[in-house]
Amino acid sequence: MLLSAAGLLAMCGIAATGSPPSATAAAGGNWIVYHHDPAGRGVAGPIDLSRARQSWVSPVLDGQLYGEPLVIGTTVVVATENDTVYALRARTGTVLWSTHVGTPVPASNLPCGDIAPTVGITSTPVIDPARQEIFVVADEQEANAPVHQLVGLRLASGKVLLRQDVDPPRINTAATLQRVALTLDNGRVVFGYGGNYGDCSTYHGWVVSVPETGGPLATYEVDPAAGDDQGAVWMGGAAPVIDAAGNIWFAIGNGSVQSSGRPYDGSDSVVELSSSLKLLQYFAPAGWAADNANDRDLGSGSPALLTNGLVVQAGKSQTAYLLSQNKLGGIGGQLSVLGPFCGGNVDGGNAVVGNVVYMPCQSGVVAVRAQSSPPSLQVQWQATGVGGPPIVAGGLVWAISQGGTLVGLNQSSGSATERFSLGSLANHFPTPSVGDGLLLAPGLDRVYAFSGQG
Repeated sequence: MLLSAAGLLAMCGIAATGSPPSATAAAGGNWIVYHHDPAGRGVAGPIDLSRARQSWVSPVLDGQLYGEPLVIGTTVVVATENDTVYALRARTGTVLWSTHVGTPVPASNLPCGDIAPTVGITSTPVIDPARQEIFVVADEQEANAPVHQLVGLRLASGKVLLRQDVDPPRINTAATLQRVALTLDNGRVVFGYGGNYGDCSTYHGWVVSVPETGGPLATYEVDPAAGDDQGAVWMGGAAPVIDAAGNIWFAIGNGSVQSSGRPYDGSDSVVELSSSLKLLQYFAPAGWAADNANDRDLGSGSPALLTNGLVVQAGKSQTAYLLSQNKLGGIGGQLSVLGPFCGGNVDGGNAVVGNVVYMPCQSGVVAVRAQSSPPSLQVQWQATGVGGPPIVAGGLVWAISQGGTLVGLNQSSGSATERFSLGSLANHFPTPSVGDGLLLAPGLDRVYAFSGQG
């Protein structure tokens, strides 16, 4: 069964028009992809989180957690940097099954990076409910070289159903990190590649699409001209956004071209591709070359697609851009600019409610309102002490601080009303999720679950 983008939205409890989750959805609904649905809105279905308390903590898992926990039915799925996929019982956090899919790459085998001691499954997996299958991309050590493999596992048992190398041609695998989350688009698994922390050696950004049953790769390469490189597709771990037509939206980091006197290299941009990975349109700031030269990549954050036809994008430049979905406008084609704002990098996925985007600014989550007439962006509030990629659940905006605290923020003011310690963290951009009546958060090597007592 091939699911359209609208079909996946329906399985997440969201109408294809972009309406909020329906009131008839189960508590919290399924959370089968990064930030809940193909559009990456990060908004849970109805769930009671009043007087929330900790319900359980999972056993210590065999590696660090960088991805977001996923939930389908009564099963929680999470993957580790030791290349192991776990299914946990949502009621208790106990392990239902675990599958070790390969040998992770020793960090010492890579030219740079900040994930240690091994690099395995870094990105958030994705679940296809129709196939009852989980997909992950694992960085694996084979012979004397690393390789990225797409692995499909049966939801009920963890049995491996698919294993395929998914490195594009000419890729420098050791210099390439698969950080961006996986998503689904019309029967295909879609994900991206960027570089290791430090942008060392030579790599290219890529978007890759693979049939869920396995088969030839479709690819889109960034900075493809001879002598050019970089242009990471990583977005702080967020997934490419899939719109109702099945088109793919993502943002790109800084490229190697640092002079406006040279032709534009395709980096530092917001891009829309067709489901076949054909370039449809793009936006880049007029100062893209200076952004490249100063590591101010626009692609550290994810595009927020609003239901009124607007797009909001921000990255490391402390500037937010308001764009039109129908006409991204190429270089300098924004409708409006907000900046400087936030006071730090924007890293990771957003939460979107109506025309308000809750953005993961490292200096503190920022609520930004987008207006179409006249086109403008306005800061509504900025939180303090918590800057991880936010979600909205139970009437609060939830995010995780770098210090390892899960914080619930008032949706109207940004003031903190709930705080829960998660201990140490590995993930630099940790993000919570919701499912089966639970609020879930990744710690260093354990999953924490919380529920309301209203």
